[in-house]
Amino acid sequence: MDDWGFWQKIVTLSMLIDWDVDFEIIVVDDGSPDGTQDIVKQLQKVYGEDHILLRPRARKLGLGTAYIHGLKHASGNFVVIMDADLSHHPKYLPRFIKKQMETGASIVTGTRYVTGGGVHGWNLMRKLTSRGANVLAQTLLWPGVSDLTGSFRLYQKSALEDIISSCVSKGYVFQMEMIVRASRKGYRIEEVPITFVDRVFGSSKLGGSEIVEYLKGLLYLLVTT
Repeated sequence: MDDWGFWQKIVTLSMLIDWDVDFEIIVVDDGSPDGTQDIVKQLQKVYGEDHILLRPRARKLGLGTAYIHGLKHASGNFVVIMDADLSHHPKYLPRFIKKQMETGASIVTGTRYVTGGGVHGWNLMRKLTSRGANVLAQTLLWPGVSDLTGSFRLYQKSALEDIISSCVSKGYVFQMEMIVRASRKGYRIEEVPITFVDRVFGSSKLGGSEIVEYLKGLLYLLVTT
C-alpha cells in the first residue's frame, strides 16, 4: 500500500481545520484489503480519535447499511457523505454549507449536470452510461434533481435518519433511492455544481451486474413511489 490514500485524507482534514469547522469523520470499513484501517489509525494519531472515528465491519454488507452504521455514531446535526479519494474535492464543502444556510434545505447535493459542473477523467462510454442513467431516471421518476447517481451530499441528520429508514436498496441504486424518497416526502433539495475527478489509483467497480441492478432498482422505484 502506497501513501497516496494517507495524503488524500490529510488534505481533506487540513482543509476542514483551516475552516475552523467543528467536525468528526466517521470511517466505515467493510474488511477491505487495501490497508484503510491502518491509514485511519495513523490519522487518529495526528488528529485525535475525537475527530477520526473508525467504525469497521467484518465484511461487505452494502452501501445502504454502511450509511446506517455510520449514522449511528454521528453526533452532529448535519452529515456530509463523500468519497475519500478526492473524486469529491473538499473545496466544495463551504458551498454546500452556504447553500444550506441560505435555503434551509434538508439536502444539498453535488451535481455534475448543470452549468459549472462536470466530470474529469472518464472515457466517453463511462460518461454516456452515467448521463443515460440520470436521464432515464429523471424521465421515469421526476425527482426534481439533475444528478441522481452522485454521492457527494450534505444532509440534515434528522432528514437522513427518516429517509434512510424507508430505503431498501443496498448497492448502487441506493443513492438514487435516497433522493427519490426525499423528494416524495417533500424534503427541500438544493444542488451545487461540482466537478467529479476520476480516481488516480484503483478502478471503478461499475460493471454489467451493477447496471442490471440499477435498472431493476429503477423499475422498483417506479412501481413503489
